[in-house]
Amino acid sequence: MKIPFSPPDIGEEEIAEVVDTLKSGWITTGPKTKRFEEALSVYCGTKRTACLNSATAAAEMTLRLLGIGPGDEVITCAYTYTASASVVCHVGAQLVMVDTAKDSFQMDYDRLEAAITEKTKAIVPVDLGGVPCDYDRIYEIVERKRALFRPANALQEAIGRVIILADAAHALGAEYHGKRVGSIADFTTFSFHAVKNLTTGEGGAATWREIPGVDSDSLYQQYMLLSLHGQNKDALAKTKLGAWEYDIVEPYFKCNMTDIMASLGLVQLRRYPGLLARRQELIARYDAAFAGEAVQSLAHRGEGFLSSGHLYLMRLLGKDAAYRNRFIERLAERNIAANVHYKPMPLLSAYRKRGFRIEDYPNAYAMFENEVSLPLHTCLTDEQADYLLHTCLELLHE
Repeated sequence: MKIPFSPPDIGEEEIAEVVDTLKSGWITTGPKTKRFEEALSVYCGTKRTACLNSATAAAEMTLRLLGIGPGDEVITCAYTYTASASVVCHVGAQLVMVDTAKDSFQMDYDRLEAAITEKTKAIVPVDLGGVPCDYDRIYEIVERKRALFRPANALQEAIGRVIILADAAHALGAEYHGKRVGSIADFTTFSFHAVKNLTTGEGGAATWREIPGVDSDSLYQQYMLLSLHGQNKDALAKTKLGAWEYDIVEPYFKCNMTDIMASLGLVQLRRYPGLLARRQELIARYDAAFAGEAVQSLAHRGEGFLSSGHLYLMRLLGKDAAYRNRFIERLAERNIAANVHYKPMPLLSAYRKRGFRIEDYPNAYAMFENEVSLPLHTCLTDEQADYLLHTCLELLHE
């Protein structure tokens, strides 16, 4: 029996939709991308959604739309993938990292509050594994720090405080106090990469809450300009009779979503309730098997929240990195692919060169050194899940 870590769940319906797109003669950004954006808005409870070619692009374009750049500071958690931080470097702002809370995969909110200065323009909380952050706490913090905020453009002024830009790459479909992620933070970015719950191969999206005095349709158009070279008409608009004329308003970027990608997304979103339900079934199965064992697993449901069930993060309590690595190797010997999410960013060369030291983030390192991510996906059968769990328990008892 062979168990891959996270294969895409693609069926005949997705294949048929992509073939329909290929036959339509319209394969770049067009009608299906617009339909996918509309469907995501309905799903997340937002007025507009901007689809792009990755969550990273969505986050970077949001920072640029907000006018964040040199002289500004943006705060994120040390325990995340580089994309949460690299976008801050891309726009020339100063990256600020905070440690996780002790025995937690989420940032230490007390440290977050202490890190906010007059230069802070945004916070990038990370919904790791699909579990929503404590957004009530984050909003309380930015409201308390409102007097420190120095807006640099009209959009920042309309918000009037540090902006919350959620990295919800893992969290499409997660809920926080009855609201879907995507409608909670000021801005939210999602990933539709091949390993995500909902995939378009590559791809991502940005959503946002309604901002008093700001027109969401205008914000959407700004995303479109940023993602298509600053061209004031996309290819679809230029197909109208006599409508070839266009302008380039600024020399912007190229990161649009295609209709081929959106075709996958449209079908995946129709199937998504069932996909999420299966993930929760598997999580319950895993949690029951590990009850009473010397492990700590990420909680995917609790008072006021329900995760999207993206990753099953499990800590091997009392063990070190060498034991964890051997545990993963032993699983591989039994044809089970496991992973680690994530190496804290101060361990990575790119951020060490920028002066970050892992010694300053002891809680993040403690979470990382014995963490194992087990396969959790909707292609997994009950038989495979039983084999996986039996093997893990066998290794834990050796």
